[in-house]
Amino acid sequence: MSTGIKKGSTSRVELRLSSSDKELFEYAKDLSGFTTLSEFMRRTVRERAEAIVGEHERILSSQQDQEIFFNALMNPPAPNKALKDAIASFKEMVSD
Repeated sequence: MSTGIKKGSTSRVELRLSSSDKELFEYAKDLSGFTTLSEFMRRTVRERAEAIVGEHERILSSQQDQEIFFNALMNPPAPNKALKDAIASFKEMVSD
């Protein structure tokens, strides 16, 4: 996954939190072993963002697979020589 940001570069994001949210995040940070709230939030938000993007990509892949399968069922290709030969061979074996 490419985000368009070079490794090592940084950007600033401002975020306003309620006192209760900040207390909760600080507590979770301490429980998780992070030393700064910024690192805790960056890591936690990144993990969640990656999960969201991954799920979205799986859904798109699944939808594309469904379309390919549906189109193959509704518009099957004409049988090629190998398939015709296999059918003839099968009919020969069954008719004996």
